[in-house]
Amino acid sequence: MALTDRKPTGLLKVLLRAPIWLYRAHLGRLLGHRLLYLAHQGRRTGARREVVVETVRYNPAVPEVVVIAAWGGDPDWYRNLKAAPALEVRLGGQHWPRPGHRFLDGTETLGVLRAYQRAHPHAWKRLAPALGFPADPADPRWPAVAEGVHAIAFTPARK
Repeated sequence: MALTDRKPTGLLKVLLRAPIWLYRAHLGRLLGHRLLYLAHQGRRTGARREVVVETVRYNPAVPEVVVIAAWGGDPDWYRNLKAAPALEVRLGGQHWPRPGHRFLDGTETLGVLRAYQRAHPHAWKRLAPALGFPADPADPRWPAVAEGVHAIAFTPARK
């Protein structure tokens, strides 16, 4: 069973939520483009919810940022985005109120994961097995894994 098959609890949950406080204090620049702050609306309660997730692709020319919903299969924040658009995204020093978002298909997700593996090979070798991903990019399971991964791309709201 992969570490991400269930929601984080205890100290791990506290550590994963710690970057939220940096973003709340307007210190997101310290995190660069590796961590994205996402505010969204609870699908049942309507309450504002916050999460910080790691980015797997950032293209400043578009601009567009892609994240993966890895914890617990279908994390709450992912299901909330299926029900309603994001309230805001912060990335480094950027702030995107009411960003656009789209859900990537398996083929595009596969490309994003392979690009991430090439850009961060050492991190990928250590993290991939713990997260349930094949460490070797030549592994024939890659396409099947990509089909089961939820990838979401965010862009600033159109003016």
